[in-house]
Amino acid sequence: MTDDRKTYSADQAEAHDAITDLLRSAGVDIISGELLPAAEGDAATIAVIGKAGSGKTLLLAELYAALAEAGVEVVSGDYENRRRKDRRSLAVLAPTNKAASVLRMRGVPATTIHRIIYTPVYDPEYERIADWLANGGERPEIETLTDEALDRAVAFYQAHKSIPGALAAAGLRGSDFITGWKRRDDPLDIGFVDEASMLDDAQFEDLREIFSTLVLFGDPAQLAPVNQSGRMVFEKLPDSRQHRLSRIHRQAEDNPILDLAHALGDADVGFDEFERRVEAAAARDPRVVVAERVESDLMARSPVLVWRNATRIRLIQAFRRAYDAPADALLPGEPLICDGIELPLRHRAKRIDLETRGLIKGAQVVYLGPGRKPGFSRLHVMGAPQPQVSAASIIKIEHPDEEEPFIPFAAHMGATFLHGAAVTIHKAQGSQWEDVQVFAPDLFAANRAGRTEAGLPLWKRLAYVAITRASERLIWVTRNRLARPGSALTTRDLEGIIEPLKLTPEDQGATGQLI
Repeated sequence: MTDDRKTYSADQAEAHDAITDLLRSAGVDIISGELLPAAEGDAATIAVIGKAGSGKTLLLAELYAALAEAGVEVVSGDYENRRRKDRRSLAVLAPTNKAASVLRMRGVPATTIHRIIYTPVYDPEYERIADWLANGGERPEIETLTDEALDRAVAFYQAHKSIPGALAAAGLRGSDFITGWKRRDDPLDIGFVDEASMLDDAQFEDLREIFSTLVLFGDPAQLAPVNQSGRMVFEKLPDSRQHRLSRIHRQAEDNPILDLAHALGDADVGFDEFERRVEAAAARDPRVVVAERVESDLMARSPVLVWRNATRIRLIQAFRRAYDAPADALLPGEPLICDGIELPLRHRAKRIDLETRGLIKGAQVVYLGPGRKPGFSRLHVMGAPQPQVSAASIIKIEHPDEEEPFIPFAAHMGATFLHGAAVTIHKAQGSQWEDVQVFAPDLFAANRAGRTEAGLPLWKRLAYVAITRASERLIWVTRNRLARPGSALTTRDLEGIIEPLKLTPEDQGATGQLI
């Protein structure tokens, strides 16, 4: 038993031991620090399953720290050290940028599944810098970079362990040092996957092909991916490969938001009783609020969570009217949700380029303004390590009772976006915001519909996912009303995260460029 395990609950310690044994059988002993070459054989998969507050993220973070201390290299998807063929490696993955950013804030260098499946190809000149930062050795001399620029790169890398971020700190654009993207050819070693409830069967099989050892961390109370009959991929594993965390830890017990989430597991709690519990929590703790109106100011960065698509569209239109947004244009600061990439098959490389820069389906984006060419947009991708992107865009504004969305402007092809002031609870999975507004009339409608999913009332699964998206404050909205905004839309809140965009003619390629 290690000293770290003294802080674990009994179920965390059991899961820790099971993962430790799995890693040891794969040649990685995190107790002794011994690393052996990876052995050939079938992929081994294990799952850690638990509701919010059960300690999944703590366990993941502690295991990552133990592997890093043992000398296992971390593969981030930004740059791979190919010097050591016998290395042992770890990749920490999440399905979305937002989910990965939650782990990065805890000091775990997580990346998205897309960034692992597709890897960057570096310009040979700048790969010398990447190799120097990752492996040490003699300081390179680069004709186009000063010593001061290299010093900035070193300082950034030491703080953030990001090669692209370090090169950007030296004054380079992504298009300078990344010449393209390719699907991964070589397999990887150990993979940790957070938010595994979001994985579909195809993604799971891709990961099993890439990683020889795979550890899934998932919440069984969330919503399963569409078209999977309410089942999550880890529920198909043998019982011996599923390790359940049942204890809710003190920090979660003292949290009224998680207390409400876990109350949904009580079969005797119906919708009316649950609303009374929300009201009682709001009366004693400011972290829970019962409101009669949706706060439009919050919608710009944290969307209202709804069940019905019609509700989503009505709230978006109300938001745009509240800010006097023109029908034929977007205002800087308006939120968007990436709905996919519309490119023909012959432009597969361009699709990969956009996806690896963070514009995957479900990514949350803030519109910064138009690009220099018609149909191009300057965007901030929420949760991405390097969030600024200039991309060919197709913006769709939906209206109630209209089958086809209105498109204020669009490139011929590129990334497609829906408005993001309100999103369905299904699409909110994997994300987290400080303040979350849950539109209770939709949950009441789900309750009246009487639907179930995997043996539980649908409204309870929806409520659980929606409530657990809030890290600081839950706002339970009871009426179909929208409060007027207190101030105009702005992008000033992003100024500490991004540098001013400097677009050049080269940055206007059809795939968009990382700035």
